[in-house]
Amino acid sequence: MSDHEYERQPRIPDPHRICGSAAVRALFLRRAEDVMRLFYVEERRRDAGPLCAYLARTRRPYREVLPAELARIAGTEHHGGIVAIAALRYAEGLPGHALPPNLAAAPVLPVLDGIGNPHNLGAIARSCAFFGCKAMVLSDDPRQCDLSDAAFRTSEGALEHLRVLRARHLPNLLLGMRQKYLTIAAVARDGVPPEALPRDRPFALVLGNEESGLPPPTLEACEARVTLRGSGLVESLNVAAASAVLVHALMAGKAGA
Repeated sequence: MSDHEYERQPRIPDPHRICGSAAVRALFLRRAEDVMRLFYVEERRRDAGPLCAYLARTRRPYREVLPAELARIAGTEHHGGIVAIAALRYAEGLPGHALPPNLAAAPVLPVLDGIGNPHNLGAIARSCAFFGCKAMVLSDDPRQCDLSDAAFRTSEGALEHLRVLRARHLPNLLLGMRQKYLTIAAVARDGVPPEALPRDRPFALVLGNEESGLPPPTLEACEARVTLRGSGLVESLNVAAASAVLVHALMAGKAGA
């Protein structure tokens, strides 16, 4: 192979670096087979012990390292003292315009459209898992981020407990969901309060980009719009904070439970 041909070869993505005790524990609980290596500092030796025992039985490497080396491995100082190197995980692509028939039921299904900040994705996942959501849908908008080191770290293990799906064409998916879900768009103004929504179906809560909101085709595909009422001193909440409040409010009615 010539140098020119070698340069054209696509770069193989790096594995995911899962940082922090909660995220690493959830990783071992939900998909231990994906763990490739484990690194930790002396202060996390007790936490790492059972994980190292498992890796020893399955003949995979682990090592105690100094904090500076762990920061280099993690790619961040915010590693929580323990880092697992794991096989890449992407959102599951939906082959058509329908959700999988075996999708676990929950009163609220969060749908993210154009949220490009992985920290927001992770924070939303954390709130949704805390309140009992079982899955999350990501749109096909090119701005929409996928699973990443930062998202896993911010989610504190929540992403391991959520099935994450990627829509091919979100408006069509939302239209096809109407028989089973009440599709609602979270908007900064002109929506109804959460308590005014009918409770005859589970909710598909659609959350959009903080700067531009939801695109018109997505809005048109939703049956209803919901808005949080505030003091009026600021226009709206951060999307991660808004999602936590909305999911809690919608779960309170136990729609579809």
